[in-house]
Amino acid sequence: MGSSGDGVAQRLLDAMSMAMGLPSGLSTRVRFTGAYRLGSCFPVSDLAVASIAAATGAVGELIALQSSAPAVAVDFRMASLWFGWSIKPVGWELPAAWDAIAGDYRASNDWIKLHTNAPHHRAALLSVLGCEPSRDKVSAAVHGLDAEELEGAVVEAGGCAARLRGVDEWRSHAQGAAVNDEPLVIWDRPTMTRLDRWSPTRDRPLNGLRVLDLTRVIAGPVATRFLAGYGADVLRIDPFGWDEPGVAPEVTLGKRCARLDLRDPTGRESFTQLLADCDVLVHGYRSDGLEHLGFGAEARQRIRPGLIDISLDAYGHSGPWAHRRGFDSLVQFSTGIAAEGMAWRASGEPVSLPVQALDHATGYLLAAAVVAAIRSAEVEGRTQRARLSLARTAKLLIDHRDSPTDIPLDAVSDADFAPEIEHTGWGRALRLHPPAQIDGAPMRWDRPATQLGSSQASWHP
Repeated sequence: MGSSGDGVAQRLLDAMSMAMGLPSGLSTRVRFTGAYRLGSCFPVSDLAVASIAAATGAVGELIALQSSAPAVAVDFRMASLWFGWSIKPVGWELPAAWDAIAGDYRASNDWIKLHTNAPHHRAALLSVLGCEPSRDKVSAAVHGLDAEELEGAVVEAGGCAARLRGVDEWRSHAQGAAVNDEPLVIWDRPTMTRLDRWSPTRDRPLNGLRVLDLTRVIAGPVATRFLAGYGADVLRIDPFGWDEPGVAPEVTLGKRCARLDLRDPTGRESFTQLLADCDVLVHGYRSDGLEHLGFGAEARQRIRPGLIDISLDAYGHSGPWAHRRGFDSLVQFSTGIAAEGMAWRASGEPVSLPVQALDHATGYLLAAAVVAAIRSAEVEGRTQRARLSLARTAKLLIDHRDSPTDIPLDAVSDADFAPEIEHTGWGRALRLHPPAQIDGAPMRWDRPATQLGSSQASWHP
């Protein structure tokens, strides 16, 4: 049982487990430990422990199908830290997480966030502004423009931007209304499935499960990193030329990473074979992205009947922005989170969450959906396609707003890291202790973090 101060976390976990179709009362079987809280006007640490508890609790329910139900515990401090950076390089440094011109800018009438980490998103913004790629030049160009008009122009050019909106404004916006009508997890029609390769053991409950990972940056990769932590064979596929230097050491833990060109006949043939031979597909393309490549939902089921198909979208799966590019920081701006933080701090600038909490929480919810689908396949012989979004996770957080936390917190220390050295593709590193414990099934990874494209696109390493 959780402590008396864990009520928000328990309510969040109840909402999550209900959305997953997991057995009722899961929150009573998960023990929350510690009292660490990240400073915010939103219950960020409660969201962290609840989402990690949803994923580990789902694994516990899966184990319970074969043996006695294990005890599950999630620690507030470690969960909060894993929502930041879990890796500590030894003798090398992580590249900067943000592009030099990404960030918050004051337009003529409001604030706007510009996301330029991807080169093509950066180019799209600069094509709209027509200025040199420096922060001063971008700031000067933005200052004379209407925030909403600039947001629309950047998005139309293929870039990523979000105007600062309040919670009430978002709720009355067509996209906000659409997202608010969506469930936390959208489950589509059930299909019969088989998991021939899945060979669970008590300590590795996802052993043998083949997971094809078509996700980038944080939310999707967090999901597949979690699955690898319990024994899944995760193969990540990226296009040639794509890199995430500031993020890859964090999220490739436990995986193999390969490259394919899905517009090339040879690449398409290889991908089709990988898909036919996998059990789970986790993808973060915009909702129409795979459709345009000829790998829409129906095509995927034809290639791999009964595929456990789990997808992520930024702004929801209905409404006028269903196909809009987006990232955690942009969704925080759009949904009112950054505006609420600004008012709470009495700040003259937007105040976003202290971590990319929408990404991480949605990542663990994606993982929970995978495990819930496996459980459904085992119990009922069928599974369903699941869809989640950052914007719907934002609604969950906003709806559970509680007393703000604004107290100094202990800095990360050496004691927070496991003593074992991880030999990553960039050098030696330490990794935080796992944020959760399942009795008899430790969260651990069989492979260190690796560079993108370092493996062959094959299920046979």
